[in-house]
Amino acid sequence: MDIDMNGGGDRIAPMFKDRHVLITGGTGFLGKALIEKFLRCCPEIGQIYLLVRAKKGKSPRQRLEDIFANPLFETVKGIRGLDTLVSQCTVIGGDVTEPELAISPEDRQLITENVSIIYHCAATIRFDETLKKAVMLNTRGTKFMIDLAKQCKKLDMFGYVSTSYCHLNEKLLLEKPYPPPADPNKVIKAVEWLEEGVVDGMTEKILGDCPNTYAYTKALAEALVVESMDEIPAVIFRPSIVIPTWREPIPGWTDNINGPVGLLIGAGKGVIRSMYCDSDGYGDYLPVDFAVSAMCVCTWNYVGNKDYKRNIYHLVSSAEIKVSWEGIIERGKWIVANKIPLNGVLWYPGGTMKRTRWEHNLAAFFFHWIPAFLIDCLLYCIGYKPM
Repeated sequence: MDIDMNGGGDRIAPMFKDRHVLITGGTGFLGKALIEKFLRCCPEIGQIYLLVRAKKGKSPRQRLEDIFANPLFETVKGIRGLDTLVSQCTVIGGDVTEPELAISPEDRQLITENVSIIYHCAATIRFDETLKKAVMLNTRGTKFMIDLAKQCKKLDMFGYVSTSYCHLNEKLLLEKPYPPPADPNKVIKAVEWLEEGVVDGMTEKILGDCPNTYAYTKALAEALVVESMDEIPAVIFRPSIVIPTWREPIPGWTDNINGPVGLLIGAGKGVIRSMYCDSDGYGDYLPVDFAVSAMCVCTWNYVGNKDYKRNIYHLVSSAEIKVSWEGIIERGKWIVANKIPLNGVLWYPGGTMKRTRWEHNLAAFFFHWIPAFLIDCLLYCIGYKPM
């Protein structure tokens, strides 16, 4: 948190005292870390409302229990006790992809009467998601959340978690709004009306220069938030590639294999033997504990410090620390070879990066495709389903 070196102490936790917060996407990677941060560092925060949908036969309440069973919460459970944490969190059954968020009138009134800060984290982060599903969740879901925020009587801030990769045509991304690739309201209406198969057939033309549905729909959602800034106090957070925790509450925590983590695991298990990229290039990585701390600091700056002129924040790292692709892979190789070897390894950890496509294609044919084909044949022969 933010510490005043002049003796003022922590200025952020007191700002959250008795404030009621609504979080979407609380069952996701970033959402879990944000909830844990509030419970551990802001114990006097008011009620934390979590918009959660039923999934895979589990009710929203059961999914909350799954959240607290995660190792991420072991530290704060030891400090405050599980019952205290559960009592501070209220589950709101709903779904951001459904009209009116599928929230009951009673729950809607509970939110609009009490909530003063909203963090909209819910999104699909799959790059290969179908356009219709991505629009429904990332874009239309944001529109529904904005509509809810407009009804909140005590609203001090609506925080939208965007991405620093949603305006890829900009060589230098500044902390300012950018025009969307299309009118988000028209895109939502078109996608609502058309069948998914029709939308799939038009996706490539609709995306244009945008490389994937994730970046496209997040840019559209940003435009909706910018449109709303005249009516509600809205803030946009643009994090880069969010990776496992660096320091707190436990170093190296993650619950997914997105981003570079998937590359490290794939290379560590010997599955990935070649990657086509510039080994001297780098990604902009942001540990998730830094991401949630930065969101808290930005919230304090907007709400507590009343800096209303700043409403777009970049949460990035490469201006300070640059780690090349080769550097992160070499670190991963050393870790699995010397400290934490992985189980289920198919080949000794290794592989290299290729600067030319023909080198990569050749290596992929011999070290990816042929081994995969042989393993599938073996699985089929012994009665298992090919992978």
